[in-house]
Amino acid sequence: MKVVLLQDVDKVGKAGDIVEVKNGYGRNYLIKNKLGVLGTRENIKAAEKRQEEIRKQKEEERKAAVALAEKLDATQLVIHERASDEGTLFGSVTNKNIAEALESEMGIVVDKRKIELADPIRNVGKFTIPIKTYAGVEGKLTVVVAAKK
Repeated sequence: MKVVLLQDVDKVGKAGDIVEVKNGYGRNYLIKNKLGVLGTRENIKAAEKRQEEIRKQKEEERKAAVALAEKLDATQLVIHERASDEGTLFGSVTNKNIAEALESEMGIVVDKRKIELADPIRNVGKFTIPIKTYAGVEGKLTVVVAAKK
């Protein structure tokens, strides 16, 4: 029996997939619990159309992520913090500070969890920080930490 899944089902498929299941499982579990609908021609065509729309949307998101990664690669962010004469910061620069500075100075909105900063920056200098924009797409942001005068 063909069933169009309405929700993700473990070990069966994801929402929108057209799967072949045993008759009893399809009728008594998937359709009864509204996890899927019977695989009629209309339902299959609608599912294929939805899958195509999702595919196009993911491709647009990927293109936007690549554009953002290229923009991040070309960006140099300068952050001014209080520091000692030796160049050690009195505080530290974290991924939250970087995200806020990117948004306020450059107008680029990036989730702080996407900024891959292993340890907070505690010294004055120039750093290259990877930022994930989409699955498999990563931009490298150049951050210059300078001492406040």
